[in-house]
Amino acid sequence: MAADPAPLVALRGVWKVFEGVPVLRGIDFDIRPGEVHALLGGNGSGKSTIVKILSGAYQPTAGRIEIGARTTVLPRPSDAHQQGIYMVPQEPHIFPNLTVLENLTMGLAGGVANAAQARRIADEIGLSVDFAMPGGGLSIANQQLVEIIRGLLRKARVLILDEPTSSLTRREVDALAIEMRTLTARGIGILFISHRLDEVLDLADRVSVLRDGHFVLSAPAAELTPEKLVEAMLPADFLPATESTVAPQGRNPVLEVSGLTGRAFRDVSFNVLPGEVVGIAGVVGSGRTELAQAIYGIDTDVTGEVRINGKAAPHRAPQSCQAMGLSYVPEDRHAHGIFLTLPSARTISAGLLALGRRKFLAPRMEGELASRFVDRLRIKLSSTAQVARILSGGNQQKIVLAKMLAPEPRIVIMDEPTRGIDARARQDVYRIIRELTAQGVGVVVISSEMGEVAEISDRVLVMLRGRMMALPTGRRSVEEISAATFASRRGAAA
Repeated sequence: MAADPAPLVALRGVWKVFEGVPVLRGIDFDIRPGEVHALLGGNGSGKSTIVKILSGAYQPTAGRIEIGARTTVLPRPSDAHQQGIYMVPQEPHIFPNLTVLENLTMGLAGGVANAAQARRIADEIGLSVDFAMPGGGLSIANQQLVEIIRGLLRKARVLILDEPTSSLTRREVDALAIEMRTLTARGIGILFISHRLDEVLDLADRVSVLRDGHFVLSAPAAELTPEKLVEAMLPADFLPATESTVAPQGRNPVLEVSGLTGRAFRDVSFNVLPGEVVGIAGVVGSGRTELAQAIYGIDTDVTGEVRINGKAAPHRAPQSCQAMGLSYVPEDRHAHGIFLTLPSARTISAGLLALGRRKFLAPRMEGELASRFVDRLRIKLSSTAQVARILSGGNQQKIVLAKMLAPEPRIVIMDEPTRGIDARARQDVYRIIRELTAQGVGVVVISSEMGEVAEISDRVLVMLRGRMMALPTGRRSVEEISAATFASRRGAAA
């Protein structure tokens, strides 16, 4: 690779603003021929926004895109393809009932010529399968190779690999590394996104770390260590761990999970005591949300045992879990937690109606219930009849919490309870958690924010590639949690 070659694609002074909130803040970023450039950052740092701008899904609010030193625009993904940029998604888009060859050449003109070229590229990068077999029969590793070949058939000079190793075995990761080097030897530039720090340092030539919409580190991989990467990803003003003010109340767990195995996690066991906050840290794709949904009975294709308040719950469903004293705050409040176009009182009362004890509530009872939680949670709204859609994100989240609290649970699972809310609303959520634990309620908080997990948890568990590990007692610092979450060797061994 020539010294400092001209970039294949570059972002210059790029801003991206959503509803007045800047997600990218004047960033400069490029991908050069023949290199693997790794992009790191915590959840919400802006990584996905960069990828979507490069792949034509988003347009920058300000700044410019350069391809071959010429300013260009990418209004659609098809325009990115024409300009030689192709994204290989984390979950390959394979048509299971079409043949491998049909999957490779769909949408391309050329027929026989494309088929011959697909076979040549497959031989070059190591895809050795029957092109007449159904695409659904491919392994995940081979599905990713199909996606890469799709890009190369479209003359891609830049490949974006989004978490390509998340579902691969060690042997498949090693094979992918060889294939990546085959591609870079041809002058192709690769944008590599991963949460696995050791793999990043093994596979990348250059690493850039994004935090709060701007780059805080960009350097050759050979000059970096997992510890330096973890330090760069930490928030600049993270809150230190604090001691819990409420001790767990009693030794009989309110939640016991034993050997739970599902599609995204394996052999998970832990328990929660009354009045205890158990924090579960993990990046997106680690299996943490899938675990919560399995415990609550949303996903029933699991094995293992769950006990709620000392009673076995073999045939779980959300309604039966609520009846046993377990409530759940979902990660996506808009999709799964709140009725955006209905009066706020309707969402709050749904927490009681879900138990099946009532088919409806009289308007007066519904209003009284909602008013009680509006006062308790300090929800700002003109009246309980106000439509939830026009409320702030923090007040919407408090309404979801009110729905969860209405059945008076003994154990609560909160998945990203402070996502998308301001600092004041965040402190209100923490106050609610402390009030629950003071009443003897057990709380599980799932969060990708390490400072949050460190601040509010009595114990910390980490989900890593579908497995759960517990940090040693007392080790709740942001650094310890981050090291374990991002899978540096030192953290994984802790």
